[in-house]
Amino acid sequence: MTTPSRLSPLLEQFDFARERLSARMTGPVMNSGDGTDTEVGPMTDEEYFWEPVPGCWSVRRRVDEPGARAAFLAGTGDWGRDAASYPHPWPAPFTTIAWRLSHLSEMLTLRADHTAGSHTLARDDYPVRGDAVGAVAAFDAGAAAWRKALQSIDDAALDTVGYCTYPHGSDPEELFIDVVWWVNQELLHHGAEVALLRDLYRARLR
Repeated sequence: MTTPSRLSPLLEQFDFARERLSARMTGPVMNSGDGTDTEVGPMTDEEYFWEPVPGCWSVRRRVDEPGARAAFLAGTGDWGRDAASYPHPWPAPFTTIAWRLSHLSEMLTLRADHTAGSHTLARDDYPVRGDAVGAVAAFDAGAAAWRKALQSIDDAALDTVGYCTYPHGSDPEELFIDVVWWVNQELLHHGAEVALLRDLYRARLR
């Protein structure tokens, strides 16, 4: 299928952000932004779970209690992500790399399913990973699933309200092209947050 012209720049932006984040988490080098390579080691489990301030939301073993101000652990499996029903706590809790990466990967996986899959996956179906390597793999799988879903889109779908039926957002009321833009925004800002937390973690050891 030919990629709609309006979708092409959004796909290019998504691919750029995805590749930058993947390289930032795994190494051995990443693009520094000026065309040169900067060495970066793979993210460790300690770094993945690092809580830079008290009261962070994170990913936790399901046998443990949720974090401060969290009401439950979202997801399925032995691990869960700190969560609360609406209205969420305010000010929002600071979140670890584990929380941010799990949230991002879940969003990509579920939106892919609700665009070009079974249209049935919910947060309680999503396995939360309790290790850095597994979490990076889950992100790569979610990003690939979303990219594949977008490759099935024609121009008419971009102007269809509710084309994506993702149940944890406003997608059923949104034009699909706006959903695509929103996913890019989520990837860009959460990717930047993960990168900053990696920088802060490294700086604390000096």
